[in-house]
Amino acid sequence: MKLPSLAKSTSWLAAALVAVFLLLSFTESRLKSPIWDEPSHIASGLSYFVTHQIFRANPQHPPLLKELSALSLMAGGVRWPHSPEANYLVHGDDPSRVFGLDLPIGDALIRDNGADRVLFWARLPFILLAAGLAVLLYLWGRQLLGSVAALGAVFVFVLDPTILAHSFLVTTDVGLAAFTVLLMFALWNYVREPSWKRLVFCGLALGGVLATKFSAVFLLPVVALLLLASLRWRPNPDSAGEPAILWPRLSSAPPPDVEAGDNTGTVDQRAAAAQIRRKDLCPCGSGRKYRKCHGAQAAKPATRRGRNVLLVCGVFAAMCVVAALVIEATYFFPSDPLMYVKGARMVNADHDPTYLFFLAGQFSFHFAGYFAAAYLLKEPIASIVLAAIGLVALAKSRSIPGIGKLFILLPPVVLFLAVSVLADNMGIRYIIPVLPFVYLLAGLGLATLFNAARTMRWAGYLAAVLCAWLVLAAVGVYPDHLSYFNEAACLLDQPGQIGLDGGTRCGPAWLDDTNVEWGQGMKQLKVWLDRHAAGRTPKLLMSASFPPEAYGIHYEHIVPADLTREPAPGLYVVSAHFVARIPAYQGSSDWLHRIQPIAIVGHSLYVYDIPRTP
Repeated sequence: MKLPSLAKSTSWLAAALVAVFLLLSFTESRLKSPIWDEPSHIASGLSYFVTHQIFRANPQHPPLLKELSALSLMAGGVRWPHSPEANYLVHGDDPSRVFGLDLPIGDALIRDNGADRVLFWARLPFILLAAGLAVLLYLWGRQLLGSVAALGAVFVFVLDPTILAHSFLVTTDVGLAAFTVLLMFALWNYVREPSWKRLVFCGLALGGVLATKFSAVFLLPVVALLLLASLRWRPNPDSAGEPAILWPRLSSAPPPDVEAGDNTGTVDQRAAAAQIRRKDLCPCGSGRKYRKCHGAQAAKPATRRGRNVLLVCGVFAAMCVVAALVIEATYFFPSDPLMYVKGARMVNADHDPTYLFFLAGQFSFHFAGYFAAAYLLKEPIASIVLAAIGLVALAKSRSIPGIGKLFILLPPVVLFLAVSVLADNMGIRYIIPVLPFVYLLAGLGLATLFNAARTMRWAGYLAAVLCAWLVLAAVGVYPDHLSYFNEAACLLDQPGQIGLDGGTRCGPAWLDDTNVEWGQGMKQLKVWLDRHAAGRTPKLLMSASFPPEAYGIHYEHIVPADLTREPAPGLYVVSAHFVARIPAYQGSSDWLHRIQPIAIVGHSLYVYDIPRTP
């Protein structure tokens, strides 16, 4: 297939994959109830358009994504409520008393306006943003790795359970991933062919990513390092001329036709270039004499390098200035220009410092390998294998420039290390911004197998098996992707529990919290109770702020301590989060593991029917 035809075909296939993703994300969103964080973000976003420059609600997260949700809600006719709590949040005279009010206000707002209606409009921008991330992966991947690898990256993205689970939620993780890729895409195109427009675009993208989540500040050194690296490694080493504005001042090398040791052009051309006199016009096209152009650069390499570093600093500073304007705009240009900094200081202000995190039956204040374990357990094995193949192919590739390799590897490494050291061990969602770069590697791995299949038939068979495995991972656990675990979760102790949903049944043996249950299964629980337990009142314990009675669920509230001892007769509905944690408490009964549940609703709510003893 000719290259133009191949590019066109892959573009159409990528568009089809994005359409499939939109369908999966939208239909799954309609089946899921509000997760713990959504009411707070929904209420906060709406409050910003009431208070304008006073950002009292949820200041520990930047406002951009919450504002997008609020704009969509207002387009759908949802308005800020007028309850006493809501009025005090926006007009109260004691800001310290409003911290945390956004959560109950959000619960009431969703309930009073209809949960399905509010969630449709609030989640719509996030579904579109996630689809935009898929498009960006293809466009950037095509530039970096080629059309086939880019298509492979989109294929892995579209079928990834983690992305599908979080793509529609009114949270910050997928949004941060989308703006991170947008920033890298903009920066890559700037260093390839710099111009003032592309510099401004980089600044806008940088401002966007910083306004999604405060952890994006770790991308600032990444941007600076990539700009500096572009002095050493040019994205277009085979280009015959100089790119546009700014690059000649950032380049430390003379143009290819006068560079010593350059292999472009004919022998006669290189010989003629070697005979250039200092008073002749420079062949780079600048119009200056050679001695004042590249001749001067060759005479003073140290001065040239220092000047280029200063120019890079200037470019980076210009991007930061544009980014600062974007951030201030998301705060509606407040009278206090340090509002962003003050918000960053409040990160984790609502987290309990005494809370112990859970990993593989153990508790700790921090696990150094938590996010590595989460990746290896919750990402499809096929995706992990393809990413490993792609990493080897990237290291060996001679067609991908060094700066391109750095763009693929440096951002995820920095983000992963920052999260591993500083973030709470509460879910794989914190490394979602790392995953798009892994998908690029996986796409390269898939393209490598397809290319190898021309001479080695087994490579084609392996590619087909891995692709089918990815499809099974997405379809087998639908619509409960948030609870997904791969087959490795069951392989050591309970291989018989492996099914079409991978190792999801064994997930609570390894991880808890947002890896297994986040309040998303209330609608499914209502359907199950109506069908299988009509007239019965379950004892309910789950991780949700939104009241189950809003879905018509009548229940008896219990607390974790009630489940640490042998259960009394009755119907119990227990979140997978507590199924994981409670048996690991010292002195706690293990009945949640010993007794088989009669159902697992939505792969996240374990139902136990304890009979009366005769």
